[in-house]
Amino acid sequence: MAGTGPTLRVEGLRTHFFTNDGIVKAVDDVSFAVDRGQTLGLVGESGCGKTVTGFSVLGLVDPPGRVTDGRILFNGEDLLTAGEERLRSLRGNRIAMIFQDPMMTLNPVLRIETQMVETVLAHQDVDRDTARQMARDAMGKVGIPSPDERLHAYPHQFSGGMRQRVAIAIAFINKPDLIIADEPTTALDVTIQGQILFEAQKLCRETGTALIWITHDLAVVAGLANHICVMYAGRIVEEGRLDDVLDWPIHPYTRGLLNSVPSQKKSGERLEQIPGMTPSPLNLPPGCAFKTRCPRADHVCDAEPELREAVPGRRIRCFHPHTQGTP
Repeated sequence: MAGTGPTLRVEGLRTHFFTNDGIVKAVDDVSFAVDRGQTLGLVGESGCGKTVTGFSVLGLVDPPGRVTDGRILFNGEDLLTAGEERLRSLRGNRIAMIFQDPMMTLNPVLRIETQMVETVLAHQDVDRDTARQMARDAMGKVGIPSPDERLHAYPHQFSGGMRQRVAIAIAFINKPDLIIADEPTTALDVTIQGQILFEAQKLCRETGTALIWITHDLAVVAGLANHICVMYAGRIVEEGRLDDVLDWPIHPYTRGLLNSVPSQKKSGERLEQIPGMTPSPLNLPPGCAFKTRCPRADHVCDAEPELREAVPGRRIRCFHPHTQGTP
């Protein structure tokens, strides 16, 4: 049962991978919260730690990775101290994850009906006919035609996009308190993507489900989220209300991301790009990880910036943020 606080609060999360070449700090001091019925957009380029953050919440980080510090409070319960049996009871029931690859959800040798019905029966006290009807309704909501016929099919009889819709339907079916969606609409066409985003918003609004949407696509976040966290090299570098961040980004990295989006530019105007490459997570520069690519960096950036409130409701990790009126 949800309490009065946020559905999920992550505090000082650190998830490191201990490899033969060194320690990869995939997630390094990440904190955020998402309330009932709200959507948090977790944004950043590939390799920034978004997916590992989602896996950490569900306890799905495999060796050589492990969570080394922090707290993950789900309805007030610290999941890092919960046993594996407790986590199994929550996964797919009160917390669901939609993976980027649908075959991480679907069993290739079982019919879709079996997988969806068992998902319901494992967590709800209903008969099989009711569970089947719930499965049928869930498939219809994500735009799968002829759901009765499709329930009898195997995953290999679906296209990649159709498999992803089935995986999304499975995540929605038990109306969980929290859904973590890891770029689930990347393989879908724009029409189906819009339908699924609509259903996700409707689910959050009607049931109070909290949603974390992990993506590199700012356009998706702009039409879905209430709040946004921008990640770079394992850390959140800017956090705030969606409209505030998109209308006036104050971290140089966030501003670089937005300046590289075609829809932000006038017709015929050259796109800007962030210079350089993301540093290797095995060899991050001391201090600010973005300093080698940042036009505002100086010797001060050799120290490690803390995540602080720059303006009311906006947290950033930067010594030289943009302020109103600065280029």
